[in-house]
Amino acid sequence: MAQNNFGGALQKPIGSTFNATSTTSDVIKGIDLKGKIAIVTGGNTGIGLETVKTLSEAGATVIVPARDVEKAKKNLQGLANVEIEKMDLIDTNSIDSFAGKFLASGRPLHLLINNAGIMFVPLRRDANGNESQLATNYLAVFQLTVRLWEALKKAKSARVINVSSLGHHFAPFNFDDPNFEHRDYETLQAYGQSKTAVNLFSLELDNRAKPYGVRAYSLHPGNIWGTELAREAPLEILQQFGFYNDKGNPVPEVIASLKTIPQGAATTIWAATSPLLNEIGGVYLEDGDIAELAINSSTPNGVKPYSLDEASAKQLWKLTEELTRVTFNVD
Repeated sequence: MAQNNFGGALQKPIGSTFNATSTTSDVIKGIDLKGKIAIVTGGNTGIGLETVKTLSEAGATVIVPARDVEKAKKNLQGLANVEIEKMDLIDTNSIDSFAGKFLASGRPLHLLINNAGIMFVPLRRDANGNESQLATNYLAVFQLTVRLWEALKKAKSARVINVSSLGHHFAPFNFDDPNFEHRDYETLQAYGQSKTAVNLFSLELDNRAKPYGVRAYSLHPGNIWGTELAREAPLEILQQFGFYNDKGNPVPEVIASLKTIPQGAATTIWAATSPLLNEIGGVYLEDGDIAELAINSSTPNGVKPYSLDEASAKQLWKLTEELTRVTFNVD
């Protein structure tokens, strides 16, 4: 078997028995996570909340960093073994503070699930001038993973699961102008680029981290109804996707075709727990299995080869260290 997934060498379904209709309950069946520690960003709403519930019910201790701690407390009320901490992904100091507190606890980290993300937002920038979707969806993922690296190594067998999106089909990574300083801003291009970056990072992270017992994955959760991801979406974009009609009302048959939240979180749970992935990493997942390569524009699903390119992954790693001002020496 190929040692890494550069060029999509490992991008073939492996017969997991799960599919687009599988739920978190299906995937977690028979899995015992007692003694395992997980961090789930965006864990108090949508598929992140479902992910936390599922891990908690399987016995894991789950830490949920949240921008709005009071909202998180309300949404996570009654769940066993859940800890809530303050963190804002757009604030690099906040990421460092959260990670530092976790490291100070001396605990290993078995699962880092980078689930939080934003979409459909107007042009905004973080304190370093980075475009907000790139900063939140990718640069924060890189920085948080760096800061928690020692805890991941300490687990001796850990997984980093980065929630990407089919939206990476919208755009490859633009190395010439990642922050829209010299081109017109298009929110879907920015989103697509951020998710392509997530795929490239997962690919290279797995390549560098596997000697230390840490494997990395990216995944498409599916198109899901009922999350907060579209809270800032202009109506015309939602109409463009067919979710709303020309009168501004949801289209029932389209909504009915989308995944439920338990179906949407199922691939994350599979990535976190499946023994079938013990010897495989750096792959992009969807519908509870490894996805196919999307070779041409007519392929509606799967992963684009440009987001599994070895040279791009290594170039992005170097650029990310410059943009974040954070060095990631995996050793």
